[in-house]
Amino acid sequence: MMPTHPSTVVAGVDTHLATHHVAVLDHTTGALLGDLEIETSLTGYRQLLDFVTSFGTVALVGVEGTSSYGAGLSRFLTRAGIAVREVIRPKRAARRLHGKTDPLDAILAARTLLTGETLPLPKPGTGNVEAIRVLLTARESAVKARTQAIVQLKSLLVTAPDQVRDTYRRLTGKALHAKLAACRPHGPVDQSSTMTALRSLARRIRDLDDEINLLNPQLQTLVAQTAPGVLDLVGVGVISAAQLLVTVGDDPTRIHSKAAFAKLCGVAPIPASSGKTHRMRLNRGGDRRANRALHTIALARARIDPDTIAYLAKKQAEGKTRREATRCLKRYISHLIITAIWTPPVVPPINDLRPLRHAKGLTTTQAGHALGVWPARISGIERGTLRNDTLTTRYREWLTTA
Repeated sequence: MMPTHPSTVVAGVDTHLATHHVAVLDHTTGALLGDLEIETSLTGYRQLLDFVTSFGTVALVGVEGTSSYGAGLSRFLTRAGIAVREVIRPKRAARRLHGKTDPLDAILAARTLLTGETLPLPKPGTGNVEAIRVLLTARESAVKARTQAIVQLKSLLVTAPDQVRDTYRRLTGKALHAKLAACRPHGPVDQSSTMTALRSLARRIRDLDDEINLLNPQLQTLVAQTAPGVLDLVGVGVISAAQLLVTVGDDPTRIHSKAAFAKLCGVAPIPASSGKTHRMRLNRGGDRRANRALHTIALARARIDPDTIAYLAKKQAEGKTRREATRCLKRYISHLIITAIWTPPVVPPINDLRPLRHAKGLTTTQAGHALGVWPARISGIERGTLRNDTLTTRYREWLTTA
C-alpha cells in the first residue's frame, strides 16, 4: 500500500557552496516528512524539486541566502512556478539551544514559514539591476584598489631617497603617475628599488583608471535605461542611483511602501520610548551601502538645491541639530527615489528635436548655452545616446519658443 501524503507542504533549504539540504514539513501539523541533500547544480535542483513535490502541493519554499549561495536555486524554483521566500538564518542563541546541523537548519527554515511571519521575496537576479550589481561590484573593487595604490605611492615618496623625492615632489595626480609609470630605475640599489616600486604602483593606478573608465559608461547606460527618473532628481549621480537600484532589485514591487524602503536603507528612525520618555533613535540597520548613497545625495543637494537648503534651515529652526536635520532629509530623499522607481516617466520622443532645431537655424552650441549645459549633451539627446527626460523637456520647450 502506497503511503498517503498531505495535500500541502512547505520546505526549507539550508544553502552552502557545494551542497544544499532541504527539509519538507506538513503545512498543517508541522511534522517532518523527509529531508534530502543535493549538489548545487541543475541536476541537483531538479532532484530537489522532484523530492519536494512528491509530498504534495508546495505552498512555500524558504531558502537561506537567496542573494548568495541560494541565488541559483531561488531562480530555478521561481521559474518552475514555486513560491519562494528568503529565510534569515537562525540566531546564535537558537543554534546554541537546539544544535547546529544542516538538517536542523533546513527544518528551522521550513518552520519559519509556518509562523505566519511576513518574509521578503528574493531578488529575481535576471534583469538590468543584476547587470548593474555585477558591474558596480567590479568598479568598487577597482576604486578601492586604486585608492590603496595611491596611498602606498605617496607613502613611498615620503621616505624615498632625496634624489627621487626632489625629482617628483612638485608633481601631483595624473602627471605624477604618468611620469613614474614611464621612469627607468637606475642608481644605487636603494634608489633603483624605490623607483621600481613606484613605477609598479603608478602603472597599476593607470590600469585601474582605464578599468574604471571602461565600467562607468556601461553603468550610465544601464541605469538610464532602468530608472531614468532617478537620474533626473537633483543631486543623484550614476553610482548612487546604481547602488539604490541594487538595493531595490529587479522587481520594485518587493518594496510595498515608502516606509519599507526607508527602513531597508536604514533611514527610518526606531522608537526607543520607555515610561514617560518618548523619543526616536538612529537606525543602524538596513543596507549601509544604500544609506551611504542617500547621504551622498543629501550632501550634494544641501550645496546646490535651494529647496533643500530651505528645508534644512526649517528643521534646524525647529530645534534639530544639523545632523538630525540631515537624517530627516535622507528619509525624504528615500521617498523621492522609490517613487521615481515605481513610476518611471514617459519616454519623450526625440526624433523631432534635430529637424526642429535645423528649421529654426540654431546650433547645438546655442542650445547648450541657453540651457546651461555642454553642446555635447544636446547632441547626445538628439542622437538618442543620452537619456535625460528633464533636459529633453526643457530643450523642446526652448526650441518651441526660440
